[in-house]
Amino acid sequence: MSTTSQRQIMDRELPKAVPPQLQTDNMSFLDHLEELRWRIIKGLGGVLLGIIVAFIYSDFFIDTVLLGPVYKDFFVYQWIGLDAVDISLQNRRLPGQFFTYWGTLFVVGFIIGSPLFIYQLWKFIEPALESKEKRRTRFTAFSITGLFLAGVTFGYTVLVPFAVQFFAQFQLSDSVRNDIDITAYFSAVTMWIVACGIIFQLPMVSYTLSKVGILTPEFMIKYRKLAIVMCFVLAAFITPPDPVSQFLIGIPLFLLYQLGIYISRYVNKKRDKEIWGASGKP
Repeated sequence: MSTTSQRQIMDRELPKAVPPQLQTDNMSFLDHLEELRWRIIKGLGGVLLGIIVAFIYSDFFIDTVLLGPVYKDFFVYQWIGLDAVDISLQNRRLPGQFFTYWGTLFVVGFIIGSPLFIYQLWKFIEPALESKEKRRTRFTAFSITGLFLAGVTFGYTVLVPFAVQFFAQFQLSDSVRNDIDITAYFSAVTMWIVACGIIFQLPMVSYTLSKVGILTPEFMIKYRKLAIVMCFVLAAFITPPDPVSQFLIGIPLFLLYQLGIYISRYVNKKRDKEIWGASGKP
C-alpha cells in the first residue's frame, strides 16, 4: 500500500463509539414512580409471605422460639450456666391473647420477609447502575440484610435471655409477686430483638455517610470517647438496669463503632483516589 493511501485512511474520521443505553433512558418520571410502586408492593408481598410462613408455623415461633426464654431449660441458659427460673405468663385482658398472637406474627413475618423487601428495593435502582456499581449495591443490600439478621440473632440469644430473667426475678419485696402479662412480655421481647437488628446497621450508616463525604475517620476517632459513653447510655435504655446486661450490649455497640471507623477510613481513601488520582491527595 502506498504512503498516500495510508494517509488517506488515517485522515478518515473514525466512527464514534455509541454509549450503552440504560434500561431507564426511555422511562418518564411517572414510569419511575410506577416502577417504585410495584417494587414496594412486591417487597410488601415478601413480608406478607413471611407472615404466612409465620402463621403456618405459629406453634413453633410462639411456643418454641418466643416463649423459649420463659423456661429454665432454654438452650441459652444451659450454654452459659445461668441460674434461670420458669416464668408464668398471664392474660389480663379479654382480647389480649388474640391481639398478641397476631401482633407477634406480624413482627416475625417482617423479620422473615425483610430480605425480599430489601432485594426489591435493590432491583429498583439496579437498571440505572453500571456493572461496577451493581456489584457495590448488591454488596450493600446483602450487608444490610446480613447485619439485620445478625442483630436479631444477637438480641434473641444474648439480650432477651438476660433481660427476661432479670425482670422476672427482680422483686421489691418478698410479699410482691411478679405476674407478667403476655402483652408486656411479647412486646418487650419483639422490641428488643428488632432494636438489636436496627442497631447492627451502624457499619452501613458509617459506609453510607462516608461514601457521600459527610463522615470521616478522623471525626469518629476524635469523638470515640464520647461514643463509648453513648454506647453504654443506649445500652442502659434497651437493657435491664444491671451492669452485666449493659456490658453485653455496650461492648458490641462499641465494636460496631470501631468497625465503622475502619469502614470510613477505607471508603474515604477510595473516594480520594477516585477524585484526586493515584496519590489520593488534593
